[in-house]
Amino acid sequence: MLVLGIETTCDETAAAIVERRDDGSGRIASNIVRSQDAEHAPYGGIVPEIAARAHVNVLDTLIARAMKDAGVNFASLQGVAAAAGPGLVGGVIVGLTTAKAIALVHNLPLLAINHLEAHALTARLTDNVKFPYLLLLVSGGHTQLLWIGDVGQYRRLGSTLDDALGEAFDKVAKLLGLGFPGGPLVSAQAAAGDATRFAFPRPMLGRDDLNFSFSGLKTAVRQTVQTNAPLDGPTIADIAASFEAAVAESVQDRVARAIAMLRDDEGRKGFSLVVAGGVAANEKLRAGLKTLAERLGVPFIVPPPALCTDNAATIAWAGAERLARGLVDDLGAAPRARWALDEKAVPLLGSGRLGAKA
Repeated sequence: MLVLGIETTCDETAAAIVERRDDGSGRIASNIVRSQDAEHAPYGGIVPEIAARAHVNVLDTLIARAMKDAGVNFASLQGVAAAAGPGLVGGVIVGLTTAKAIALVHNLPLLAINHLEAHALTARLTDNVKFPYLLLLVSGGHTQLLWIGDVGQYRRLGSTLDDALGEAFDKVAKLLGLGFPGGPLVSAQAAAGDATRFAFPRPMLGRDDLNFSFSGLKTAVRQTVQTNAPLDGPTIADIAASFEAAVAESVQDRVARAIAMLRDDEGRKGFSLVVAGGVAANEKLRAGLKTLAERLGVPFIVPPPALCTDNAATIAWAGAERLARGLVDDLGAAPRARWALDEKAVPLLGSGRLGAKA
């Protein structure tokens, strides 16, 4: 089964061809990603209108290149998948409309993919992980703990009450004058810093629930920046390292609590811990969670960094997983700015006409 994947939910334009074999394993035949960092850097963040126009300008070229690299044509495909949300709705419209046109012209099944589901299923592509498993989803827009029972069977265990972790990294980078995107820049500074110099809070540490919070930590960083202004190089590095250490300890605490809850309250055994999303590329976070998983006797799986950030291979794979189960969409599938993976869960931050905020 060969599926074309299209990703345009934020500031990466991507196209990929992925094969799903009869035994459930997968292979990436091509995966092309075009970043928009240069376009957005002058603004210190992503400008939705610029992002959407950039997708329009390059998407057809990227699709052609992905198909050429994979050595396939439209007649070779069994489906076309596009991220239908959540994300910047202008960009989502570009990718989903393109996929609909391809599906209509070439009589292919359409798969309108939840971007979060693509992250949730990536470990099955890279490591053939078996259901069920515990997922820590950490990205620019989402920070959640989810129980992944099967394709389409997702239960939210906990979520952020305020900022997503990736958003917190970006805001700290801005406070430190590091630029955009913030995550890699903060981590680079942290590598040379003293993580014990500043005693930042560890949000939600020891709480019985499985939720996250990062706004208080971000405020502590802002106050430290103001107190130590003007910042010299070593102070920037020490703030970054102290922030990263606080994040790692807080996240490990939440994950440990989730594992204990699943074992004690529900008697679940033999599940893996999977980490996905853009922030999963953070080396300190990965290393701390790996150590935690080994200590608790839980298999630890994290996809390669290139498949943690936005890309189309994960979209194509989610499409192939759904197609294999006959879960296809019609051409009326709508783009969605918000789209909770567990749609039965009560929104922690409220909701409006666009859906749950997290």
